[in-house]
Amino acid sequence: MEHNRIAIIDLGTNTFNLLVTEINSDRSYSILLESKYPAKLGQGGIHKSTITPEAMERGIDALKMHLITISEYQVESIFCFATSAIRSADNGHIFVKRVKDELGLTIRIIQGDEEAQTIFDGVRQVFPLDEDYVLIMDIGGGSIEFIIANRFGVAWKKSFELGVARLLEQFTPSDPIADSEIKAIQKHLKKELAPLYQAVKQFPIKRLVGSSGSFDTLAALLAKKYYPLLDVAKLTSMLLDNGRLMGLHKELLQSTSDQRRVMPGMEPHRVESIVPACIIVQFIVEELKIKEVWQCAFSLKEGAVLQIISSQL
Repeated sequence: MEHNRIAIIDLGTNTFNLLVTEINSDRSYSILLESKYPAKLGQGGIHKSTITPEAMERGIDALKMHLITISEYQVESIFCFATSAIRSADNGHIFVKRVKDELGLTIRIIQGDEEAQTIFDGVRQVFPLDEDYVLIMDIGGGSIEFIIANRFGVAWKKSFELGVARLLEQFTPSDPIADSEIKAIQKHLKKELAPLYQAVKQFPIKRLVGSSGSFDTLAALLAKKYYPLLDVAKLTSMLLDNGRLMGLHKELLQSTSDQRRVMPGMEPHRVESIVPACIIVQFIVEELKIKEVWQCAFSLKEGAVLQIISSQL
């Protein structure tokens, strides 16, 4: 295989992520560009298993923006992967057909299990794994993937329909969120995550690796506060000090959306969703007695590149 360029679009529930890469003859690849565009595909319809007409337009617009970006890179192939919002929507196939008809893009809908495996294939490229099991968690808008793995591979994986957009629609929290609302979300998590509790009994873990998304924002917020000279974009993983992380969670949960919007390191499209994300992270850390929390910048789209390289040769 000569040098060839491929683009990956990960159509998430909140965000459409783009990765443009160049694949080298030795099967390694270089990242030429990473970009994200908030599509909020789940907004207004996720709890009714539908993509609203407004969300469809936002999705089409987000893809058009990405296509403009891609056009500057002489890309040979574009691979599109859709996850929870499109997977669980009754009219997901209509969106897929519109994208094919209007933009000429083929979207592959992947199931939760494959999504979890692809996330692992992303994380393992940059996060050193040994014999000890780690818990990898990817908090999406529609679903959360949990993967227990070590250097020998995946021991257990499961996708739960507990994404941040889903929780926001289901619990419609106040601003700032009330204690009673936090407790209601925690109670819901406890009930839904029963299979995870069983899995960690079988495969004990001490480390949590948070892949991309909300974890990138938490890392950016902590870096701005404690390591002002650090360019988080240059890191592929970062240890999030437990004490500082819990302090940040407290601050985020007590803040209004206006206060969060101006926090250094906050991404505008995460101002709402960072609240349920914090509740999830804190819940997992406390319930499973996690000793170390890591952020990992690689996720589904980097995993997809690896899989595509392997399948083409």
